[in-house]
Amino acid sequence: MHIAVAGNIGAGKTTLTKLLAKHYGWSPHYEDVDDNPYLKDFYDDMQRWSFNLQVYFLNSRFNQILEIRKSDKTIIQDRTIYEDSYIFAPNLHSMGLMTTRDFDNYFSLFSLMATLVEAPDLLIYLRASVPTLVQQIQNRGRKYENTIRLDYLKRLNERYEAWVANYNSSKLLIVDVDNLNFAEKPEDLSTIINKIDAELHGLF
Repeated sequence: MHIAVAGNIGAGKTTLTKLLAKHYGWSPHYEDVDDNPYLKDFYDDMQRWSFNLQVYFLNSRFNQILEIRKSDKTIIQDRTIYEDSYIFAPNLHSMGLMTTRDFDNYFSLFSLMATLVEAPDLLIYLRASVPTLVQQIQNRGRKYENTIRLDYLKRLNERYEAWVANYNSSKLLIVDVDNLNFAEKPEDLSTIINKIDAELHGLF
């Protein structure tokens, strides 16, 4: 079985992935952030590095999905291939930070990959307001994230909401992060686990 956690930068995807993997005994697959050779450069100069970064993420996530399909374990994945292609890349294009030529090239590559992948059995979307995202980004203290612009996070949030509103590829669970502190409060984590149990019960 394949569970995926989606959400904006700072929504808490990695933290929730770790906690759920520990609770259920699932095998976690994390986003390749620490070893990403483009991320710091991207935040310093988005226009120059946007295409390189998005292709790197696309390749990384496609490889993850191929591994997930070969595995006989239940996998929980930190971020999906769809978010890069329907949210991050189009957002960069609309902000003038990725050329139309590069975006068309990128999306053509994604479209080919999309024919070879399957949607997760359950998608967990972490919904968070921009103030919550900013607070959590500051709390984790990654230097290269200090330059993230508020309008960038706001635009991403708008695209996430539009994507989730039309998502029908699998079961979907929306978690409102503004009202929960699952990282520090066991009762809040239990609330999410109970909702996941209710969703997964219908998968068997």
